[in-house]
Amino acid sequence: MNVAPIQQAAAPIASLKDQVSAAEWQTRVDLAACYRLVAMHGWDDLIFTHISAKVPGTEDFLINPYGLMFHEITASSLVKVDQAGNKLMDSPYEINPAGYTIHSAVHDVRHDVVCVLHTHTAAGVAVSAQKQGLLPISQQSIFVLASLAFHAYEGVALNHDEKVRLQADLGENTFLMLNNHGLLTCGASIADAFLAMYTFQRACEIQVLAQNGGAELIPINGQILAGAKAMLAGVMKSAQGMGGALAWPALLRKLDLHDVGYKV
Repeated sequence: MNVAPIQQAAAPIASLKDQVSAAEWQTRVDLAACYRLVAMHGWDDLIFTHISAKVPGTEDFLINPYGLMFHEITASSLVKVDQAGNKLMDSPYEINPAGYTIHSAVHDVRHDVVCVLHTHTAAGVAVSAQKQGLLPISQQSIFVLASLAFHAYEGVALNHDEKVRLQADLGENTFLMLNNHGLLTCGASIADAFLAMYTFQRACEIQVLAQNGGAELIPINGQILAGAKAMLAGVMKSAQGMGGALAWPALLRKLDLHDVGYKV
C-alpha cells in the first residue's frame, strides 16, 4: 500500500503524558494508533464514526474529539468521558453524540470489552442493507458468522432509548451489523477489535465483489461454519477472542513507517 506521509493536526494539543497513569497513556497511544490504522486502510468517514477504549481500572472511556479526522488523532487529543458522557479532563473538543450513545451502550453492559470500533465503509453499509446479511461464501465470513448479531436501523443514534435494544441485539457477540448503517466490532483489547474489523470489512468487500461478478455463489458447508471458532483459535494462537496481539506489533511497525504522530 502506497501511503503518503500524514501531517499533524492543524491545532496541536499539549501532551497529557505526565497527567495520566502509565496504563492510561499506553491505552491512549494504542487507541490513537488504531484511529490512524483505520484511516490508513480507508475505513474512515471524514470526522464521523468512532472508536472507544476503556481507561484501565475504571468504567471511563476514551473516544475521538469531534471535529478531527482519524489521521489527526493523537494520544493526547482523545477525550476521556464517564458513562454519562461527561468530560473528565479539559479538551477544546466535544464528542459525537451518536458515538456516545453507541459506545456507552456497549461499555455499560459488556465488562469483558475494552474497545468498540464502528465504521461506515461502502462495503460494510452495502452488505448491511442486504436482507440476507453476510453470506457464508469466504474464509473471512466464517469467522464473522461464528459471533455475529444484527441491529435494526432506528435513524441516527441520538435516542438513548435505543441503547437497551442495541445491548440486547449485541448480546455476547464480537460482531454487530447495524442494518442500513455499518459495522461494529468489540474486543478484549484494541488489537482484537481492530483485527475483528479487518476481518469483517474484508468479508463484506469479498461479498460485494462476488455478487458483482454475477456468477452463482458457492456457500460454505454448515459443518465448516460450526467449527469456525476452533479454526480461528488455531490460526490466531489464542483460545479466546480474535488473537489480535499476534498481528498488532506488525501493524504498528507498518504504521510507524509512515506516521508516528499518534504517539504525542
